[in-house]
Parts: sequence; structure tokens; C-alpha cells
Amino acid sequence: MPKVTLPAHFDGEQIRLDEPYKLQKDARLLVVLMAEPAEHEKWTAVSEAALVRVYGSDEPEYTIEDVRR
Repeated sequence: MPKVTLPAHFDGEQIRLDEPYKLQKDARLLVVLMAEPAEHEKWTAVSEAALVRVYGSDEPEYTIEDVRR
């Protein structure tokens, strides 16, 4: 069976696929829990703040020649 990613959700009792998909009996599954959107937004904000601290507005613009040296 090919590897596929299927969107799903937990309805409080069972994991349910968001779209129909024919699974073979005893198919092996791997369940990955996704971060809540609000949590993802918080991590994005923290990452952006860190980048602003490291690469301030006084940072010089580098050309491709500078990178190749």
C-alpha cells in the first residue's frame, strides 16, 4: 500500500477521516497530532521576534558575490 497523508479529526470518541478512503483490513497507520492553530501562531510570533533581534534594520544587504566568498 502506498504512503498517503489523510486529513482526519478526533470527534471526542473516535478518529475520523475527513474524506472517504478505502483502507485494507489491518492496514498499518501512523497518527500524528498537529498543533492547534493558535499554538502555531504563537510559535510563529516567537520565531519572528527572534529573527528581528538577530537581523536588525541596521544589518547590511548582502549580494550574491558576498555569499560566494
